[in-house]
Amino acid sequence: MFVTFEGIEGSGKSLQARMLVERLRGHEVPVLATHEPGGTPLGDQLRQLVLLREDLAVTARAEALVMCASRAQLVAQVIQPALARGEVVVCDRFADSTLVYQGAGRGLDMHTLAAVISFATAGLQPDMTILLDLPVEIGLARKHTQPAGWNRFEAEALAFHSRVRDGYRALAAGEPERWHCFDGHQPADRLSEEIWRAIATRLGLTS
Repeated sequence: MFVTFEGIEGSGKSLQARMLVERLRGHEVPVLATHEPGGTPLGDQLRQLVLLREDLAVTARAEALVMCASRAQLVAQVIQPALARGEVVVCDRFADSTLVYQGAGRGLDMHTLAAVISFATAGLQPDMTILLDLPVEIGLARKHTQPAGWNRFEAEALAFHSRVRDGYRALAAGEPERWHCFDGHQPADRLSEEIWRAIATRLGLTS
């Protein structure tokens, strides 16, 4: 099964993805954890370019294509081989991030982006997507408490992050069989339990 985590900046998705992976391993489920952008040597190089190099003045279209190039390598080199081995793959961000960040956020055409994404992923889609939803002000406030500097996306204006959140909600509403939405404002342990119940039910596991 291919599980992805999505959410605005500061939603806690990376933490929840790690907690899920640890719990799956505790149940002796073969699992592979990865992330976007990055996850491969090529992807990690592209991640540095698109997230941290303000001097490059990356355009919206170029940004989307860099993300998809990283994704194409990740799918071919990491995700598809793991799925073929029968592993559960847990990915921190995937194609939906491009639809909402470069589409809803940057204003690029969603249908065009979807076609490029489909080419990059060879048509691969998640079996289950976990969306952690919370107000953008709360997510960004969490980021302020973290020691690491902000990347290009985190430093965007509040209006951009609001469009991203709206984009996520619209995608989830349009495909409720794949998306599972959770309140990202609640305590991490409680949220982890809710996510686990959804995953365990899908995999036929006991708590």
